[in-house]
Amino acid sequence: MNKQVAIITGAARGIGQGIAEQIAKAGWSVVINDVSPEEKQSNTLELVRQAGSDGMTVQGDITETNDREITIQLAMDKFGRIDMLVNNAGIGPRVRMDMMEMPEESMREVLEVNLYGTFFLSQLTAKAMMELIKSKTIEKGKIVNISSISAYTSSTSRAEYCISKAAISMMTKLYADRLAEESINVYEIRPGIIKTPLTEIVSDKYDKLIAEGITPIKRWGFPLDIGKAIAAIAQDYFPFSTGQVINVDGGFHIHRL
Repeated sequence: MNKQVAIITGAARGIGQGIAEQIAKAGWSVVINDVSPEEKQSNTLELVRQAGSDGMTVQGDITETNDREITIQLAMDKFGRIDMLVNNAGIGPRVRMDMMEMPEESMREVLEVNLYGTFFLSQLTAKAMMELIKSKTIEKGKIVNISSISAYTSSTSRAEYCISKAAISMMTKLYADRLAEESINVYEIRPGIIKTPLTEIVSDKYDKLIAEGITPIKRWGFPLDIGKAIAAIAQDYFPFSTGQVINVDGGFHIHRL
């Protein structure tokens, strides 16, 4: 019960898996949440155990009210506390297309996961943390939102994704403002070009852009890079920061001539 606990959404693979591994190395217990069946989350759980920690898997769709509630309840039943929520679950459009042709259904689907589900899971978790702080079960809480360089970088072939990530940036500010008085800090991690299953379909494009210098650090980012940034937050290296954006993008955000 004394070990700190993190819920990580979308943790079956990719960035979420990298986060889970690094958090486990920092000594935290990990609740692995994903819409995928639990057997597909087993690799992440094994990495957590290899890192010397413990965890559990929870199949759940963050867009569903009942699934959000079950995730929180199962975490509390097993560990008795929640110290950090990492909102990593997210999707892109099923088909990239000119925004002038984008159907309404695509916008709705992406926002449902990337914004609505994330917002209301944060709301539910924050309420649970507030009760845990009040009862002195935990001292403070943390919420970390995974956004993207797409929060401020235009990609007209995936407008719905860019809009959703820009919204996550504002959501971070809003929750940081509201929850500061509750001893809950909120952070935004803004990844750049990260090697994950989601970027495999455009790997040739990004290989070329990286080689041409789109990022000062000329390499792909990896889930490990994101995980290390969140491990620093987990270890309380930023206690006097909230609403802060941490760019993990190889320097993409630097404007250069």
